[in-house]
Amino acid sequence: MNHVLLIDDDVELVGMFAEYLEQEGFRVTCVHNGDDGAREALSGRHAIAILDVMMPGTSGIDALRQIRAASRIPVLMLTARGDDADRILGLELGADDYVAKPCTPRELTARVRAILRRTQGQTESIPGAALTVGKLTMHPEGRRATWDGAPLDLTSTEFNLLEVLARNAGKPVSKNELSEQGLGRPLARFDRNIDVHLSSLRHKLGPLADGRSCLQTIYRQGYQLIKE
Repeated sequence: MNHVLLIDDDVELVGMFAEYLEQEGFRVTCVHNGDDGAREALSGRHAIAILDVMMPGTSGIDALRQIRAASRIPVLMLTARGDDADRILGLELGADDYVAKPCTPRELTARVRAILRRTQGQTESIPGAALTVGKLTMHPEGRRATWDGAPLDLTSTEFNLLEVLARNAGKPVSKNELSEQGLGRPLARFDRNIDVHLSSLRHKLGPLADGRSCLQTIYRQGYQLIKE
């Protein structure tokens, strides 16, 4: 049974989400402040954390910083509808995805399932087979990646997006395809999720021999991992 951690100061809302998640077969722990939420997220007892941005005291953004300093646990952010600044900052700090409030328990649960499908080793790759593109080597079964032999510190979403690009190295992959295959959901209008994750990947991956980034934006086509 997947164990979900819910971190939100809205007790009534958390109760509604927890009840629905439990009906859907999840085990749920509820925490109502950022400090306790961060400590619980680092306990190793949970498959995913759902973290509200707007909380008194330690905000969701600050809690996310604490979590990402020591853990790669998948984090789904709850953000105010239309609050792009917090949403983008959360993604830049390593959140895997976000849901805008108000949202339904069904929508939240669907997003949780999509993230868990991506992060729990469900892959069509041959067991033990490595995926190599230039200096990049990925081990999908173990969800590990290296650049020129050095380990890459990737979030679960970054790993998924990079794997999609690596399997299509040398040709553009549209944002729609990246969202479907990497995030497990259709690309929403005005959604900058993919762009933020790819920007982070550019900083983590090393340059090509000529100094260019190995991740290129192809005008009106999407993104491409350069195949050397």
